[in-house]
Amino acid sequence: MSKNQTKSSKVPMGQKIAFGFGMLANQMFPAAMGIFMVVLIQDYGLSTLMWGVLFFIPRLFDSFTDPIMGFISDNTRSIWGRRRQYVLLGALIMGIGFSLLWQMYKEDGVDYNFVYFLIWSLVFYLGLTIFSVPYVAMGYEMSDDFHERTNIMAIAQSIGQWAWVIAPWFWVVMYDDSWFGTTTETTRSLGIWVGVICALLAMIPAFFIKSKSTIDDESLTPLTLKTLGGSLKQILENFKEAFKIPVFRKLCYSTFLIFNAFNVVAGFSFFIVVYYLFNGDAGAAGLWPTLLGSVGALATTFLVIPIVAQLSKSVGKKNAFLISQGISILGYIMLWFLFIPGKPYMFLFALPFFSFGIGSLFTLMMSMTSDVIDIDELNTGKRREGVFGAIYWLMVKFGFAFAGLATGAIMSLVGFVPDTVNTEASITGIRLFYSGLPIVGTLVAMWIMRNYDHSEEKALKVSAELAERKQLKNAPKTSSGYEAGNLISLANNLTLKEYEGADLSNLSETEITALFSKTLDSKLKGLCFSPYVDGQNANDVLSESQVIRRMDIISPYTTSIRSFSCTNGNELIPQIAKQKGLKTIVGAWIGKDKKRNEKEIEGLIRLAKTGFVDIAAVGNEVLLRGDVSEEQVIEYVNYVKNELKGLNIPVCYVDTYYEYSKRPNLEKISDIILINCYPFWEGANIDNSLLQLRQMYAITQKIANGKEIIITETGWPSQGEAVKNANSTKLNAMKYFIQTQQWAKSENIEMYHFSSFDESWKVNVEGEVGARWGLWDKDENLKYN
Repeated sequence: MSKNQTKSSKVPMGQKIAFGFGMLANQMFPAAMGIFMVVLIQDYGLSTLMWGVLFFIPRLFDSFTDPIMGFISDNTRSIWGRRRQYVLLGALIMGIGFSLLWQMYKEDGVDYNFVYFLIWSLVFYLGLTIFSVPYVAMGYEMSDDFHERTNIMAIAQSIGQWAWVIAPWFWVVMYDDSWFGTTTETTRSLGIWVGVICALLAMIPAFFIKSKSTIDDESLTPLTLKTLGGSLKQILENFKEAFKIPVFRKLCYSTFLIFNAFNVVAGFSFFIVVYYLFNGDAGAAGLWPTLLGSVGALATTFLVIPIVAQLSKSVGKKNAFLISQGISILGYIMLWFLFIPGKPYMFLFALPFFSFGIGSLFTLMMSMTSDVIDIDELNTGKRREGVFGAIYWLMVKFGFAFAGLATGAIMSLVGFVPDTVNTEASITGIRLFYSGLPIVGTLVAMWIMRNYDHSEEKALKVSAELAERKQLKNAPKTSSGYEAGNLISLANNLTLKEYEGADLSNLSETEITALFSKTLDSKLKGLCFSPYVDGQNANDVLSESQVIRRMDIISPYTTSIRSFSCTNGNELIPQIAKQKGLKTIVGAWIGKDKKRNEKEIEGLIRLAKTGFVDIAAVGNEVLLRGDVSEEQVIEYVNYVKNELKGLNIPVCYVDTYYEYSKRPNLEKISDIILINCYPFWEGANIDNSLLQLRQMYAITQKIANGKEIIITETGWPSQGEAVKNANSTKLNAMKYFIQTQQWAKSENIEMYHFSSFDESWKVNVEGEVGARWGLWDKDENLKYN
């Protein structure tokens, strides 16, 4: 990757092999299922329509349970971490389900066996979901190294490919009465052997892959019946967020096309060998159907995967994908010409080329999905291996489910009927679909991937930004810069006057939403204005149209707004606010850049002298951040005061309530005390949040010397990481808004709610929680209705 790659990114070979054994089970179960299901038509007498339904419904069920399992896995707090316990439980359910699935008897009749198989299929696929989603997520989170991820998946796929080497030999065993008796007797016995052995293989990752305890991870969503019910909505949000990442869409669509085009026709292999090469004589076909699958899998294991892994390092993952899929198209064409009656050995020459399609697909795509998860973390502040794995595999399994229906539909379309004499036209039809459909699917997938642009260079940049963010998160201050823990010492011996606010504890979410709307409609005394739209950051220049549009949205709901800068278009905010009849607190942004500070201050003075400023705020949390000294802040404030002398405009400084308590000079230089108060960053439970806000205000009153106090920022995020007992949810955000607005109005306290709109640009600085404080979302839709 680079000289800077950390050793922790390299995964011991033992860990990779343990993950590989899980992949062997993950692939052996569906491989065996595909082989065994032939007996439903050949020996139990089910129709092709029944076969298609049995193929479709359980897989559809599996695909839609995956995202729920992803949510559960990503948010599990346990001493065993987020994944291992589910891998173990899923392995047990799969083993039991698969073993019982095949315990059918002809004499029970077609309808009974259809229902029996359907029920136990649902049990098996439930186990597969519980196992596979956290198992795949384990692989995604094993390394943050761009190339090591490919190595992990290459080794896992190499081990997993043995499922496809072994599984075709089940045909030989099933149709050889010397093993366990008749085909149906053999299927019953073999089902138990496969179920038990694969379950044991699936358990290996649970025992041997390391994981960290998450028992104290407060950033995870608590798993209760209520949150699981609400998870469905969050799952939809996850889908939206995931599919906003262009490269992830390309991975999903390409995999869907290649894998499911292949699976639609994969079941034809047996029929082409038996009915085309051997004129319907299964006995004469002997081992050839088995060799078609087995030799192809061996080629994948020993030829395709090593070549693909090397290609990925030398030409990049995208180019390795395009080259591999191009080779597979050649293989499908060769199979058309090399299926020759009387010369069955000829198709073996096509298998190494043919195998590059599926053989390269998951080695590369799973590695690339790991890269995408880094992009998502950068965008949202969340680490969601389970969610992304579930979404990716939902695309695979959803298509796989329809592939089962399509297989039966194609057989009906061409007039092919197993276990009878078929026309040359019907066999030719199956052959045409066998080569043609995967070629079409692969070509479309290659077209989609032609401009996939997440290179190693970009991945390194993302990793570096994530590492920098983690360092910031581990710093003593919170990601907002706000220091928790000050309230405890400052609130000692503090006596609050009585206040009895509204009791929201017994209200439903619907009732709270209605009360929120009523509170908002009654107008706020103040609202912080967030001007930056999605895709912008704090260094971008604002356009007049975006300021007007956003001001039009919020002006019916507030009497005053607060802005934070006087340059780069921010000077338009107070001008447009005044046109709407709003009062203004106008801020000059003070930071480490002295030249910019001077421009900000001159901009503030100019706006004040032209009548657009009701309160002038020189700096916001400058001392908290440590950008300049207290002496410099005082100098800036006094300069503005001198410039505005005689205009009757209060000049002030803004910082946290506790910075004011620590620094007596801040009170002296400020005409009005402007404080920022965040019970959320103090880790307050929502039920205690109003009490903490009242304490912060009372603490400030003690040092204000009778001066007016304005709370210039307070609010609660609707989503993102938790801070101790403070959970960021929409319900908590509404509760905090209602309680604090009612208190401020009853006590005649001027308070500015933070904030008007969600601010996407803050994700890169403060994580997702930093971007979710708005009453309106980043797309300017009211979040609470």
